[in-house]
Amino acid sequence: MRTKYASPQIFLHWLVFFLVVGTYASMLLKGWVPKGTPGREYFNLVHYSLGFSVLVLMIVRLLVKAMYVTPALKPPVPRWQHLAAHVAHGMIYLMFISLPVLGVLSMYYSGNHWLLFGMKMPQSVVADVVLQKQLKSLHELIANTGYYLIGLHAVAALFHHYVLRDNALVRMMPGKSKRAPDTSSGQ
Repeated sequence: MRTKYASPQIFLHWLVFFLVVGTYASMLLKGWVPKGTPGREYFNLVHYSLGFSVLVLMIVRLLVKAMYVTPALKPPVPRWQHLAAHVAHGMIYLMFISLPVLGVLSMYYSGNHWLLFGMKMPQSVVADVVLQKQLKSLHELIANTGYYLIGLHAVAALFHHYVLRDNALVRMMPGKSKRAPDTSSGQ
């Protein structure tokens, strides 16, 4: 029985983690750069491109997740904790899929020129400022909520590792799994 997530799952988890850090960081750093400057446009490009990458990889993660069995949590946790983990993971997936979708729609309806991976993206011929502002507000609300959800996810992983002393965290860590010695040979 597998004791860790499959290598593609682990790789995608940590790749998405670093892309999310870059996406949030680019938005925060953008605030330090004056509007209308090349530096500001650079941080916008980075934010949009990394955010869109997160969307694509989250969809890939869902497909990969369907291909593998989730390794057992040892020792098992109470049912309510298991359910809470499923709800939290579902919220994380929903957040990292909805954020880029809302961001792209917000940019489209702004009617302004915008780039993704350095390529000009389509925009609405007639801007819908009201819809654009609503989409942007929802995007920002979910992104700000993301700080708490990401923090909760990290704290839960550390709680499992250091307090409950189960394998929740190590199942998603890169590297080979530690296997029990084989005692079936009789030697």
